[in-house]
Amino acid sequence: MPQLPATPYPAEVRARLDADAKEVLARYPGSRSALLPLLHLVQSEEGYVSRTGMAFCAETLDLTTAEVTAVATFYSMYRRRPSGDYQVGVCTNTLCAVMGGDAIFDTLKEHLGVGNNETTEDGKVTLEHIECNAACDFAPVVMVNWEFFDNQTPQSATRLVDDLIAGRTVEPTRGAPICSYKETARILAGFPDERPGAVEATGGAGPASLVGLKLAKGEALPQARVVSPRVGQPQDGQPQDAQPHDPSPSEHLSSHDAPQQTSASDPEHPAGPAAEEGE
Repeated sequence: MPQLPATPYPAEVRARLDADAKEVLARYPGSRSALLPLLHLVQSEEGYVSRTGMAFCAETLDLTTAEVTAVATFYSMYRRRPSGDYQVGVCTNTLCAVMGGDAIFDTLKEHLGVGNNETTEDGKVTLEHIECNAACDFAPVVMVNWEFFDNQTPQSATRLVDDLIAGRTVEPTRGAPICSYKETARILAGFPDERPGAVEATGGAGPASLVGLKLAKGEALPQARVVSPRVGQPQDGQPQDAQPHDPSPSEHLSSHDAPQQTSASDPEHPAGPAAEEGE
């Protein structure tokens, strides 16, 4: 059924958003480029991007509501319905899952009494699974309002949500202390975080993320682990026909570095006859 037009913001809210939107628009040579921060701005007002918020963005940027809706529904950082003060996302993608992400997510669902994308009755926490937090070197990872909590366990994640609900100060692994989802949205809209010490507390990449960069620069690493040479590849001081060997404590075999138990080499797990591509 067709929907009625979105209810406009109250006059005092509209005046405040108009002033903020004017400041955002001044940063861009083309007005439509300001759509992403404006969506964050209206999200900071209601805690999600409502139809009223999308209508405001469309009117401000001279876009159609369809164009605004297309963007708002594409990015998962924009909520389409009311959510909690703290958006708790648990990575359940491959690496985090095998490192314990699935166990963390199941524990939090039971502890909070909610399912995926559901909010606790007190409106404090919305729980969701996230496909990837882009911090695989610190798996399993939990995010709260887009701030990282690395190397989590079911126990530490439970303490985390309990602290959030109790109103205690919570500091992420890297970054400023957690603020509410609305406050986070305003910061993402491009307005300064005015909390004392918040900017100085903002962190960068963790040490595990920088290992590859240090190796690329030739910097020595404490207790460096060297990947074992692959069979048949000549290395310095090694003959072409070097045989595979058990790795020493300083070596680490990846799945590509040693013979694996495959269907061709493991009679207990046959794969059946192989066919040429296209057959």
